[in-house]
Order: sequence, then structure tokens, then C-alpha cells
Amino acid sequence: MSENTSAKTESPHICPASHAGWLASSLRRLVHHPEAMLRGLVREGDTAVDIGCGPGFFTLPLARLVGRNGRVIAVDLQEEMLGMLRRRAERAGLASRIISHRCEAASIGLTTPADFALAFYMVHETPDIAAFLAELHRILKPGGKLLLAEPRFHVAKADFQRTLELAANAGFRLIAAPRIRLSLSALFARD
Repeated sequence: MSENTSAKTESPHICPASHAGWLASSLRRLVHHPEAMLRGLVREGDTAVDIGCGPGFFTLPLARLVGRNGRVIAVDLQEEMLGMLRRRAERAGLASRIISHRCEAASIGLTTPADFALAFYMVHETPDIAAFLAELHRILKPGGKLLLAEPRFHVAKADFQRTLELAANAGFRLIAAPRIRLSLSALFARD
């Protein structure tokens, strides 16, 4: 039996836009507090990428953290999610700091270099995790950081460990394992 070195996902499950209410709910803020989670990882003036942004649960707090001179590139497969995000950003007065970008399943498709990337509860949804991490490595500036979190209730520890190995193979250095409720998580630096 040969080992699957690229960690391709047979049939990734994509969280449907019909679940957007939960993804951006105040109840979720009790479990995952974005500002507390991201503070210290993102600075004023940074370019941050929120991959699998959905309706913007993390995007809006990132936009506050990067400030007027920073940018957040919100990436999602689903135009419906990006539309929800744009409406929420307008209402919050943060639309000028956020660029929405529709990606493909097999490619993020960004050329803008970033200081920080967030991949929250979405890596298991990618069809080729190794290729995804290699593309993230290309996008991040040297010294840039990647916060990766997967749902403990959905992703097995062995699968998460394999993702950590693939990240190291892509050129990331593990610098911390932040404690995030209900999550398996890792903070990486791009060397």
C-alpha cells in the first residue's frame, strides 16, 4: 500500500451558505472570540488573508485590527458567502478595508503578498491539502504567520498531525499550538 503524500481529500464537504447564520452568530462569539484570538498576530497596516471567510466572522475583526492602512482579503468559494460578507462589512463601516475574492476549490488564486493568513475550520475542505499549503506559503511574506485551526469534533488528531507535517514540508515552521476551544490548532511562521 502506498502512502498518500499529497493528502488529497476524496470528497471535501463545503459548509453551505445556508449555515451562515451560525457561522456569524453572537453565540459563536462565546466559543470563538475573534479579537482575543487574533490580537498580537495582526498589526496595524498588515495585509491579512481570511481563507474560507464565509459571512465574515473573522474578517470584520481582522479589518479592525489592520486599521485604515491595512487590508483584509476575504477568500471564499461561494459567491453567496462573499455577498453576505460585503453587506456586513458595509453595515460595520469596514468595506474599504476588505477585498473579497472568490477562489476555486483547487486554487486560492491570490498574487498579493500577505503578512498573515487565517485558515479556520476549512483545511479539511480542500481537495489537496499539500497544494493548498504550498500556495499559502507562496502568498505569505517571509516572516508571515499562518493560524490554522480545525474542528476537534470533525477532524481526527492523526489527520491534523498529517496536516502539520504537510505544512512543514511546504516550508512552514510551527511556532505555537494556541488553545482554541473545540479546536486542533497551530500557529506557523513562513521562513
